[in-house]
Amino acid sequence: MSGLLPNKVVCITGASRGIGRACAVESANQGALGLILHYLGDKETQAEIQALKEEIETRYPNARVAVVPGDIADPATSTTIVEAGVAAFGRIDVLVSNAGICPFAEFLTMPHATWQRTRAVNLDGSFYIVQAVANQMKSQTPQGGSIIGVSSISALVGGEFQWHVPFQTSLRTKNRPAFSSHYTPTKAGILSLMQSCALALGKYNIRANAVLPGTIATDINKEDLSNTAKRDYMVGRTALGRLGAPEDIAGPVVFLASDLAKYVTGAPLLVDGGLFVNLQ
Repeated sequence: MSGLLPNKVVCITGASRGIGRACAVESANQGALGLILHYLGDKETQAEIQALKEEIETRYPNARVAVVPGDIADPATSTTIVEAGVAAFGRIDVLVSNAGICPFAEFLTMPHATWQRTRAVNLDGSFYIVQAVANQMKSQTPQGGSIIGVSSISALVGGEFQWHVPFQTSLRTKNRPAFSSHYTPTKAGILSLMQSCALALGKYNIRANAVLPGTIATDINKEDLSNTAKRDYMVGRTALGRLGAPEDIAGPVVFLASDLAKYVTGAPLLVDGGLFVNLQ
């Protein structure tokens, strides 16, 4: 078996689309033996995950796929994911904690329910699945594994975007404010969680790292980036002159999951096309 993840069992939350989907495909491409793919469980994500399962098993005959539905904000979902994964494959070698939401809202008028749901999915859900998988990694033989939390460039910078007046006005006119002051703290929390888990879990041969994507074109921001002025602005801010694609994150995730990164833990890996370093 060739690739960076030969015979590994990889668990990915929020795997039906976007970054999670790309990580699933690349994990199979890199030799993963088993994939535990979590999805929300509604009609749309169920169709997506079944299509993904069929694609992986067709393209990579050596890979087997187990799919697990559920709301990641419910701690019972994480228990179910681990139980299903162990029943199917006997162990879990890699966790990609990816499930997340970003319902854009302006800070001063944001309903508390929006804050609570965003925190519950992004941060609480990450804690639940990391804790559940870490306990499995501790108990299995051989002991250990790699945990990757999908954080964001938003862990490092604020999320109340400032635009030139005509652009800002156009956003308001279209009633699509690109505000994420509730999202950014959850992504900072995921980065902090990975740093603390690196310390808490290192003695069990479990590594914990974070990837921090920049602006990646996915369903989570599809409507927001449909504004041509904003999209062009974000493209212009990146050193590489383009928005990211989910596949751009999958490669760094596989690296952190692999033995190439066997001495990497507690690290934030910024994958943003040069957005963060561009002051102007």
